Amino acid sequence: MNDFPRFPPGFVLGAATASYQIEGAAREDGRGPSIWDTYSHTPGRVAGGDTGDVACDHYHRYPEDVALLRDLGVGSYRFSVAWPRIVPDGSGPVNPKGLDFYSRLVDELLAAGVEPAVTLYHWDLPQALEDRGGWRVRETAERFAEYTAVVADHLGDRVPRWITLNEPWCSAFLGYSVGRHAPGAQEGRGALAAAHHLLVGHGIAVQALRAAGVREAGITLNLDHHLPATDSDADRAAVVRADTLHNLVWTEPILAGRYPDTEEETWGELITGQDFRRDGDLELIARPLDFLGVNYYRPIVVADAPHRESDPALRVATDNRYAEVPMPGVRRTAMGWPVAPGTLTDLLVDLKEQYGDALPPVHITENGSAEDDRVSPDGAVHDTDRVDYLRGHLTALRAALDAGVDVRGYYVWSLLDNFEWAFGYDKRFGIVHVDYATQRRTPKDSYHWYRHLIAAQRP
Repeated sequence: MNDFPRFPPGFVLGAATASYQIEGAAREDGRGPSIWDTYSHTPGRVAGGDTGDVACDHYHRYPEDVALLRDLGVGSYRFSVAWPRIVPDGSGPVNPKGLDFYSRLVDELLAAGVEPAVTLYHWDLPQALEDRGGWRVRETAERFAEYTAVVADHLGDRVPRWITLNEPWCSAFLGYSVGRHAPGAQEGRGALAAAHHLLVGHGIAVQALRAAGVREAGITLNLDHHLPATDSDADRAAVVRADTLHNLVWTEPILAGRYPDTEEETWGELITGQDFRRDGDLELIARPLDFLGVNYYRPIVVADAPHRESDPALRVATDNRYAEVPMPGVRRTAMGWPVAPGTLTDLLVDLKEQYGDALPPVHITENGSAEDDRVSPDGAVHDTDRVDYLRGHLTALRAALDAGVDVRGYYVWSLLDNFEWAFGYDKRFGIVHVDYATQRRTPKDSYHWYRHLIAAQRP
């Protein structure tokens, strides 16, 4: 317990969750349907036929969960607001019961000495907006800014840190290209349009947050550290294409006010003549941020794969011309992801070298591991592998600080076991075990380790 990495005074150590993954109460108090309600209720989409209808029942049990955060000692709790709980149809009348729920949650957090951090979009798009085109169309970006203004006006006096979007890569490409996330589309041009309109929505939402006078506005990206499978020119070129799809499509417009100069190599004719791009969009997208949220779990080893999809409708999904290959010599989590903590240091240092003073302060807004957790006969959950994972990545984060990267905070993913999207309830990321049949919460060994780490930061 004495080998904890140490962080500077004021460094934020927190925990994170997301609305659809924990709240439940999917049809209560005026909440409208989201694309994840539709997707999870479609047979064959989610493992085990699971849905987020109940999840962790956080909507009713939030005081218990806030008590866990208080006992953990975190300085901040990152949660997301469910858009369809606030504006059930995506536009139009506001649901006061939805606003009241988040107001009560924020007050409970503040009373417990925990600073709230709000994510405005963690993938639960109102189904009514998807029916009108979803993120493929600019209207959704405009409706997102309106919803942002409503939430910020209601909570902005008590919430200091605001995140517009969580992992837009997943929304655009897993949702509209690969089809493994809601809404489950497999499109080429539609996915690129979705990526752009997510960026536009972010830019307009930052405007709305500034108008509401919030203290800090940012965005969270799931940036990946790509490694070539070999030193061959082909594999190194594949890394460039992978980096364009996963990272540069977001970081270049947001941090540098430009589109990636590698986009034509990555997407070919799909990137030409994009009528969804308008004059002035880059200036809107590149509005200054107070912080950049980075979600990081594992590196990706990339090899060249020469396949080219003949159908343009599917090209973004299948025509990236690279393949992910196993990383040798490292442990893998229950998700099959390699554990290589030092790559977090490398990613952050690379970001700093690439963007220099244009890179705002960084918060690691998610980091954690899914493990094969079991409640032991002694009633505890001895998740040693997760403790090792967290120790390694927090040590790597300390190394990034020592290398000159301005990192201000870290949020463990996740406070609770929860609905893990297309994996249903099969994968457990929480530092608190949830028995979904009884909703009993059991802090794992990782919870106690993280509590001790937080306590060790105090003077």
